[in-house]
Amino acid sequence: MSRTDTGLYPALLRYWRARRGWSQLDLAVAADVSSRHVSFLETGRAQPGREMLLRLAATLDVPLRDQDEMLRAAGFDPAFGADAPGALPAAVDRVLDRMVAAHEPFPLTVLNRRYDVLRASDGARQLVARFVADPAALPAPLNAYGLLFDPRLARPFVVEWERVARALVARLHREALARGSDPELSALLRSLFAWPGVPEAWRPPDFSAPSEPFLALRLRRGDDAMAFVTAITAFSAPGNVAVEELRIESDYPLDDVTAAACARPARG
Repeated sequence: MSRTDTGLYPALLRYWRARRGWSQLDLAVAADVSSRHVSFLETGRAQPGREMLLRLAATLDVPLRDQDEMLRAAGFDPAFGADAPGALPAAVDRVLDRMVAAHEPFPLTVLNRRYDVLRASDGARQLVARFVADPAALPAPLNAYGLLFDPRLARPFVVEWERVARALVARLHREALARGSDPELSALLRSLFAWPGVPEAWRPPDFSAPSEPFLALRLRRGDDAMAFVTAITAFSAPGNVAVEELRIESDYPLDDVTAAACARPARG
């Protein structure tokens, strides 16, 4: 790729360094380069080589999607697959299939960075069948946040919905702030306030309240009551945008009643 417009790269490097709260010297020491070179890269007086760009980006822990953006800005081809969204290596597909099968009969969902459900265990589908008010309103793809915020879906059956919803909004605020260059994540956050009953007071980020050690989700519909805690799994050192952005949410029963209910088919 020819370098037709490299003016954006210095701004991106400054942006990510500032997000990490580092000085030029901090970055230079951590990446084992001269602070003079970092300064020249940020002012555009020097052009980065591909390896130098990737070294600085990795040192700053820049997400792979944004590393590809930095590569394009400097006139290089992307390295991590941002141009092929959703493309998972075959080995990862097989691992996900095994994780889904091994977690039955409990719910497990594989989500992308927008919290769209990419695949789900039978246990997850059974849970949706139990606790969705209007099955005809289920969108495709199903979004995990939409499932809990849409009054036509699971929201009416979430015990202490405001507590759960506020914790989820705070979580999304943290992710959107950490990924300030991700418009889709920010759009998901804004979309939550279009649902009825979501307080406007939650719109500004507020991290003053202490975080709970884990978020318990309790659902009740008539005599049907279930309670779960969720573990979130991510791939380490993925080397691929689609893999890095996967979230694997595994739900575990909080009591024997829930464990037994998961083994029973949902009532029609």
